[in-house]
Amino acid sequence: MRRRARDPITRLQTAIDCLPERTRRAMLDGVRANTIVVGAYTDGAGGICPMLAAHRNGGRTSFLSFARAWDAFARADAVRPASPRELRVLEDLLVASLAEDLEGASDLGAAIAAHKASAARSRPTEIIARRLRRRPVSPAEGDRADPPAAAGAAARTAS
Repeated sequence: MRRRARDPITRLQTAIDCLPERTRRAMLDGVRANTIVVGAYTDGAGGICPMLAAHRNGGRTSFLSFARAWDAFARADAVRPASPRELRVLEDLLVASLAEDLEGASDLGAAIAAHKASAARSRPTEIIARRLRRRPVSPAEGDRADPPAAAGAAARTAS
């Protein structure tokens, strides 16, 4: 079992990595274009949380663990604008997560292609099926009982 990260920045990074790519891109655009707050969904004066910023930019995802990780990272005890440092860290984590996806996508694609090629090579070109039949009894063996059945019957009655 994997332990949860205890430091807030690692929890935020994990929450960001769990978001769909489209949501991360929308969040990045939203963070760059809007006033971002911590401690609430909105502040009533035009400031919005990063998830709402993503939602308004096309990332239609609801992910509560991100909101909790964001507020824990910012040590939010009341609604306030996000500090420049908090915004810089959020933006850096989003950019890094998106860059990691781009690098990992080619590796995953190559692995899938290699697996498909391997499966195609090992797949038989023709399936040969035979019906299993009881072995024909020769005239010399006609009087003997079937050895496996006789052995099984002897084993069952021996105890």
